[in-house]
Amino acid sequence: MLLMSVDTQSLSLLIFPSPILLQRAGEVDASDRNVQEVARRMIEMMFEQNGVGLAAPQVGLSWRLFVTRNPEDKESGVVWMNPTLEVTSTDDDIEEEGCLSLPEIRGDVRRPTGIQISGFDVNGDPAQESSDEFIARVWQHENDHLDGILIINKMSSMDRLINRQLIRNLERAV
Repeated sequence: MLLMSVDTQSLSLLIFPSPILLQRAGEVDASDRNVQEVARRMIEMMFEQNGVGLAAPQVGLSWRLFVTRNPEDKESGVVWMNPTLEVTSTDDDIEEEGCLSLPEIRGDVRRPTGIQISGFDVNGDPAQESSDEFIARVWQHENDHLDGILIINKMSSMDRLINRQLIRNLERAV
């Protein structure tokens, strides 16, 4: 378990090729108050950036934690700490995805349509949900961040080619 005190107001969105975006994150203590405060701040940041999800590595923390918009109430967020995903359908779907850490880059990504997620909520309580709606894709996208996987690793070779110059520009901006 990762334990550390973080100043939530100092968090900022990281842009590719920041090394932390390419690393596997470690589990967090879901009952730790500072971790819960970070999760609440990440929800605010997700809304500020007009995103549908945000993973801890995107704000510089190598933690297994992400937040998403609440599918039942788009004005609120949901926290997933130490999430595990299980595929519940045999169907795949291809949809265009973007990423806050890869500005202007978009590409088609194939993902399973049905997912069951379990983990811990913002209060550190066990939580579980299943969906075959858009939120299942968001869970998978954000969970990929926890494993150091980005959409540029999952998009088609044609989409990588189309986005090649934008990716190079981000790499050169470092």
